[in-house]
Amino acid sequence: MLRLLTPFYKGKAMTLRKFNFSPGPAVLPEEVLQIVSENILSYQDSGIGIMEMSHRSKAFLEIIKQAQDDLRSLLEIGDDFAIIFASGGATNQFSMVPMNLLSPGMVGDYILSGAWSEKAYKEAGKFGEVTVAGSSAESNYNKIPAEIKLSERSAYCHFTSNNTIFGTEFQSEPAVDLSKTVLVCDASSDLLHKKIDIKKYGLIYAGAQKNLGPAGVTVVIIRRDLLSRSSKSLPIMLNYNTYVEHDSLYNTPPVFAIYVFGEVLKWIKRQGGLAKIEQINREKAELLYAAIDASDFYIGHAEPGSRSLMNVTFRIRQQDLEPQFVKEAAEQGLVELKGHRSVGGLRASIYNAFPLEGVKKLVAFMREFEGKHA
Repeated sequence: MLRLLTPFYKGKAMTLRKFNFSPGPAVLPEEVLQIVSENILSYQDSGIGIMEMSHRSKAFLEIIKQAQDDLRSLLEIGDDFAIIFASGGATNQFSMVPMNLLSPGMVGDYILSGAWSEKAYKEAGKFGEVTVAGSSAESNYNKIPAEIKLSERSAYCHFTSNNTIFGTEFQSEPAVDLSKTVLVCDASSDLLHKKIDIKKYGLIYAGAQKNLGPAGVTVVIIRRDLLSRSSKSLPIMLNYNTYVEHDSLYNTPPVFAIYVFGEVLKWIKRQGGLAKIEQINREKAELLYAAIDASDFYIGHAEPGSRSLMNVTFRIRQQDLEPQFVKEAAEQGLVELKGHRSVGGLRASIYNAFPLEGVKKLVAFMREFEGKHA
């Protein structure tokens, strides 16, 4: 199942590619990888590689501006929102969100739907009063919390839109009264997998390494009126205003990661935009879930109404066969299928860039494996 790929650059031997189901850092579009590889040694024939250029150079200023413009276009982001490129991943945002938005006397409401929302909640508690607005921990996070209750002094309501470990995803935004709170979302593993209504949000953040690009850059989309909440006493690189006022260039940003992120956005637009991307994502996920549901050999972890389009988690009823499944799949070029230790079993991460061909190959292997062991 190894595929022959066009050489990445002149003189390089043909490269064999595997189907990479990793939850992150994750698969990137091959078309983007080829473009990037051509610019590593010399960006647009400038004689300077993309990883070597100054973040103050005209070329990079054009790159970061284009990335912002393309993100605005894809999500229809108005001027009332600022776009920030930061570092530190989503984990750093677990601190920055409450540091900037949790005003004294207010409460941070957190919806717990998995491990990452738990971490965000615990970190926020270091900076102010927080509460659990909803949780599905009692069912080992196999579904999205059904009941959400805001505190009376809600500064914001934080949720994680997609849960890579447990394979669940919010099908729509949490049903909260937006006149009484601000919606904050960790969208690290599913931003740009479909169209969302940006006007419902106060702040969205996403580490790029799952669905948007390589590790190193975190995208933050913040409503400008919320910037007034940030205290001037905050450390300079932990204050959202620093990034907005200096166009994310106060210090050296992750140049290479921003460049690749921008190329991924261009790729999404070439595919037909978010409507087309969502259609393809649904086709991939439905194909895989149908294979699980049609079998007594496999069993899905997430409840059907909460299933993720990005991360499909499942088990083999005879669990001692799972290591063998992972091993034999890898031998056929289907790699990174081992589930997270919190859930066990198997996990197929099928982000935007993951090809439909790879899902079909996995389904065929699942049937072959079942035929030998059922």
